[in-house]
Amino acid sequence: MIISASRRTDIPAFFSQWFMDRIREGFVQTVNPFNANQVREYSLHGEDVDIFVFWSKNPKPMIPHLVTLDGMGYNYYFQYTLNDYPREFEPYVPPLDMRLDTFKELSTKVGPKKVIWRWDPIVMSSITPASYLLEHLENVAQSLEGYTERLVISLLDFYGKVSGRFKDLSKRSGIRFRDIALPEHNSELVEIANRISEIGKKHGMKVYSCAEALNLDDAGILHGACIDGALIRDLFGINRSMQKDRGQRPECLCVESVDIGAYNTCSHQCSYCYANFSEAHIRTNLSKHQDSSPLLVGVHNGPVTTVRAKKGLREQPSMFEDPPEKP
Repeated sequence: MIISASRRTDIPAFFSQWFMDRIREGFVQTVNPFNANQVREYSLHGEDVDIFVFWSKNPKPMIPHLVTLDGMGYNYYFQYTLNDYPREFEPYVPPLDMRLDTFKELSTKVGPKKVIWRWDPIVMSSITPASYLLEHLENVAQSLEGYTERLVISLLDFYGKVSGRFKDLSKRSGIRFRDIALPEHNSELVEIANRISEIGKKHGMKVYSCAEALNLDDAGILHGACIDGALIRDLFGINRSMQKDRGQRPECLCVESVDIGAYNTCSHQCSYCYANFSEAHIRTNLSKHQDSSPLLVGVHNGPVTTVRAKKGLREQPSMFEDPPEKP
């Protein structure tokens, strides 16, 4: 069983103590985001978990716990999103120099293969044109040279909640946004992709796209998988068959996993985030969080389906990662 921690929130940044309590208790519960009455319980014992994939913009609170995970024999790697955007887009992430230092500290502890740098997503706007993107991305790449071997990029998807958030931001600030994936911007996108590929090569990083239908192979950017079966086999010698996760978008190449996070719980509150609706939703959910609860949000007193998944077995039913429109 592969545990994703988490596409839906930043567990290393905000819930590392809860996660470690779950490890010590040996199980975790998750709520189906489309059916609040459907709660499943999964074992976190070492014999049942192949690997943890951590997703974070600030994994520093998790770093002190890694020695415990290592001592217990768990496998893991990190998807570390490290953008350099104005505060209008990322209001509550730590300052860039602190995030760079954390990246280097983490890489030094676990190795550069286990810390994957994400510039995610690419946001094109009147205050972040191509020149801004490429300059700042190269500056970060230069700083991270030798500390990672992969750079993952994605293009912003203008889902309804994101578009609405950007419209509000435009009204307040005058910032104008562009969807670089539209056909009329194809030549500009190709030019940007070529430059990002060149930056990656210059600093010793292979560049991959994340869940993109667009083919950037000619720029040297291959379709990638964040929960990557080939990488898992390479890093940890896990040679079992790993199927594509049918619960993700068709363009996503990730293998099956169990996500133990919850939507509307990330306090970074980035304007482009797909997993949060509003500050009010976040406050409501965080008020229900208890480190002692098997659930990330609240406590469930009803029936629970216990999933006795062993390593290599399918763990949960398919579900798309776009959250429901309720807290």
